[in-house]
Amino acid sequence: MGVALSSVVAFLPPELGSRLQFGWTISVHILFASLSIGLAPFIVYFTWKDVHQGDERYARLREFWVSIFAIGFVMGTVTGIPMSFQFGTNFPVFSEVAGELIGGPLAFEAKMAFFLEAVFLGVLLFGRERVSDRTYVLSSVLVGIGAWLSGFWILVVNAWMQTPQGFELVERNGRTIAQLTDPVAAFLTPRFPWMFTHMMNAAVIAVALGVAGISAYFLWTNRDAVEWATALRLAIVILLISAPFQAIHGDAYARHVENTQPQKFAAMEAHYDTGQADLHLIAIPANPDALLDPRAENLWTISLPGVGSYLASGGDADAEILGLNEYEESPPVALVFWAFRFMVGLGFLFIGLALWGGTLLWRGSLTESDRFLEAMMLASPLGFVAMLTGWYVTEIGRQPWVIQGILQTDEAVSTSLTSGEVTITLVGFVVLYLALIGAFVYVLASLVESEQSRLTDHESGHDSVWESLPVVGSDD
Repeated sequence: MGVALSSVVAFLPPELGSRLQFGWTISVHILFASLSIGLAPFIVYFTWKDVHQGDERYARLREFWVSIFAIGFVMGTVTGIPMSFQFGTNFPVFSEVAGELIGGPLAFEAKMAFFLEAVFLGVLLFGRERVSDRTYVLSSVLVGIGAWLSGFWILVVNAWMQTPQGFELVERNGRTIAQLTDPVAAFLTPRFPWMFTHMMNAAVIAVALGVAGISAYFLWTNRDAVEWATALRLAIVILLISAPFQAIHGDAYARHVENTQPQKFAAMEAHYDTGQADLHLIAIPANPDALLDPRAENLWTISLPGVGSYLASGGDADAEILGLNEYEESPPVALVFWAFRFMVGLGFLFIGLALWGGTLLWRGSLTESDRFLEAMMLASPLGFVAMLTGWYVTEIGRQPWVIQGILQTDEAVSTSLTSGEVTITLVGFVVLYLALIGAFVYVLASLVESEQSRLTDHESGHDSVWESLPVVGSDD
């Protein structure tokens, strides 16, 4: 039967299947993890305003977004647990080589961040009438700290894989492993501050767009929904700060990447020949080959000559940038190149939306523009798309290394894993995680529908509490 099955099913090689499986699971998990990280500042703000002012607007916003936070937390837990097992089932050599370096941070993430977030999320969900106001506000802060601590420890691990330090290679049981020698250096690598800042801000942008999109929907259907006007105003203010900052920080981050991982930087711009590097503002495939092989000759581009060199070197437009032809092995250039274009393009879109919203806010007409509300509804999921494409640039761009300069991905895969096993489990993970995404979308839609029904009842005069709400003022 196994022979018959293998004759009709194209099984994947163990390395490719393992990479796809881990890539798929972390892609889904990162959506829910970033939801918690990005929502944390909103939860703290709405909780503090509710307790401090006793305004029913903030109570409604707190209840709604805490519910979504809780659902995302559960989904993040369910989708995240299998990844730790995949270190053993799919990448045991990586676990053996890097165990001393990654074991501590992963344990800290579980015991220091996850449990902190879980315990005080329970207080946020069920303790409003059971604990003091001070304790309730403190719970929201501790939930936010837990979410950000979780991101901190996970990025400590990933940053070490990008720019490893604080270790020495030793022989143990016939295998070369990384032995921890300096925990501070290993935890605070050159890549960590760049990665942490960029990732946390990306999560805030993604959630701010989501909050703006949902708020815009409620206002698009009911202009008197003052609580959602408040939420939209807050989201626009956050976008006005975070979106331009991401572009400025991203520019400096790219310079750091060129200094530490020049091969990745070259792939980001499809720079093959060593020499002066241009910056491609816009790149469009001139023929189908460009999709899989984005080279200058098969791309239609709008480029700034020498600007790639200028940015990479910090001021020298004639600086020599190593090309991909200098390396024996390169990352999948097409994936890195196009993912980078999507990330940067969406980043500038977010800046434009923030400026549009800021202008309307300054004019006092934020909730009156149908076009703006519709644009925010359409843009609401794009922050997560930008974050995923940026993550792909980071992870795919360092290939063929799983630990930069130390261990290649093909060397980290289990030698006992078969093509059939990895293909079947990959299919299983795809089906299961799609079901989880569907469940999350269903619950989110139910919450939105319930809130829309409440707003409709209020508009019909069935909810007299809201009649006495003050108009959104400048102190929101």
